[in-house]
Order: sequence, then structure tokens, then C-alpha cells
Amino acid sequence: MPEPRTTDGPQWPTLRVDDWTDTRDTLHMWVQIVGKVRLAHAPLVNHWWQSTLYVSPRGLTTSTIPDGAGAFDMELDFIDHQLVLRASTGGVQTVALEPKPVAEFHAETLDALARIGHPTTIRATPNEVDPAIPFAEDHEHASYDAEAVHLFWRQLVQASRVLGEFRSRFVGKVSPVHFFWGAMDLACTRFSGRAAPPHPGGAPNCGDWVMVEGYSHELSSCGFWPGGGEEGAFYAYAYPEPDGFADHAVEPAAASYSTENGQFLLPYEAVRAAPDPDRALLDFLQTTYEAAAVHGRWDRAALEDDPARWDHLR
Repeated sequence: MPEPRTTDGPQWPTLRVDDWTDTRDTLHMWVQIVGKVRLAHAPLVNHWWQSTLYVSPRGLTTSTIPDGAGAFDMELDFIDHQLVLRASTGGVQTVALEPKPVAEFHAETLDALARIGHPTTIRATPNEVDPAIPFAEDHEHASYDAEAVHLFWRQLVQASRVLGEFRSRFVGKVSPVHFFWGAMDLACTRFSGRAAPPHPGGAPNCGDWVMVEGYSHELSSCGFWPGGGEEGAFYAYAYPEPDGFADHAVEPAAASYSTENGQFLLPYEAVRAAPDPDRALLDFLQTTYEAAAVHGRWDRAALEDDPARWDHLR
């Protein structure tokens, strides 16, 4: 087993998208396979929240997955570079994260599930990508740069931490900070409490009904995606987008509205290089949320509160 990796170096690491695109695209298929296992077992939670992954102290985890009277979990460990599967019966299996085709990873993962007593059938083609090569036939994506994946995980750790702080300011309906494997992005979504018009869909290789469920209620969403900038980008959008949203003044100065993407974007490198990266990102999250809440006429007094409201009694 490899020696544990340290996290020496800048808290917000540098990782150019162009330097790990092949690995990113392979990893995207692997996280889809893991996410689809969770989707196959867990009951529906609004907006598909039951299917997501979460940033863990070692990588990305499914958390506990129910299966009959038992349970199991799966963790993509980006320190020791292995997929770890653990069952409530005590069974443990691992799959090495190393250069290999998606087809091989898919077969090894399904075999490991059977070995821990949780055989699983998944819908074995990827979503939200084009072309969508069936996992069992995908020998095209086979790259794995362990250093780059480790740095990506460290990006996620920082993004998840700050998104979690931002999430704490909202007492209305709000999602966890979670990783959607379809688009490979970390996200947190706030809701106004009002229903939204049916989403038109249009995501590649993803049924429109999936998007209708995901966007069934008025929302303001933000997150991090390993694309959209030299080192990835933070994003924020509203659905439905209210009049005036795109023209709302947001911070920091490096943020801008992308008409092509229908969202505000803030390059990751602008956050990393800021004198106070946490403050720069929190300013972006807050001002883009205000763009949705102000122009969408949300009941902010009922939905927002100070997360330190009980500190004086501790």
C-alpha cells in the first residue's frame, strides 16, 4: 500500500485543468459508476439528493447505503488511491485507483460489491456526457494521475468547507454540500419555498424528467466545477432566473455573468490568489444568492439567520 500522502503546500492548491483533463474524464466515469450504485439502492429524496457523493477526509464517499436489512458504503480514497467497499456484515473489498480502462474499473467494482454480499445492477451508461460510451465498452478513458486527483480532492475539501459555512446562514430548505456525479460538480442549493415551472431539460443523455425533479422548486444554487477556468470555476445560478439577475452587482471583481452558461462564474485561480480566499469565495456566494433572492422577491427574513445565534449561551 502506498505511503500516506501529506497536504504540505498551499491550502488552496494549484491544478490546471489542461494538465489533468484525461484523468478528470476517466475519474468522471468512475464516480458515475459509484454514484449509480447508491442510486440503485437508496429511496428517492427530493431533487435526487439520495444519489450524491460527499467530500470525506480521504476523498469522496457515498455515506451509508441501505440494502435489505443490511448496509454498505463506498469511498474513493484519494490518499491511498483505492475504492474501499465496506459492508455492515464486516466484509471489506478494495479496487485499485490506477491507470486502467473504465471497462475494467466497472467490472472490478461490480465484482467487489458481490464479494461483500451486495450484488448490484446499475444503468450502465453515463449521463450528462456526449458521447455516452457504455461502461463495459469504455476502453477510451484509462488515465489516472494520482497527484492530480489528490490535488483535485484538496480543492474539493476547501470548496466544501466554505460552502458549508455559507450553507449555515440559511434556515429554509437547503441541500447538503454534495457532489453530483452527472456533471462532476460540488453543489449547495437554497430554495425559496415556492414551486418552479417545469424544467425544459436538454442535458445530454439524461431524461428530461430527471431535470424536472431536480428543478421542481425555485432555487439559488452554487458550487465548484473542475472546468470553466484555467483551474476550474465556482458558479452560481437561479432557476427560474428572475429579471435583473444577470445585471446584479456581484463580488469579487473577478466574477462575471456568462450568458453562454446562464450563470455567474468565478475562476478558481482568482479565489486561490486572493489575499483572503475564504472571504473572496463567501462574497461571491453571498452576492450571487442576493441576486436571486432580491430579484426573485424571496422572504429573506424567514429564510436567513445568524449561525452564531446561540453562541452567547454556550
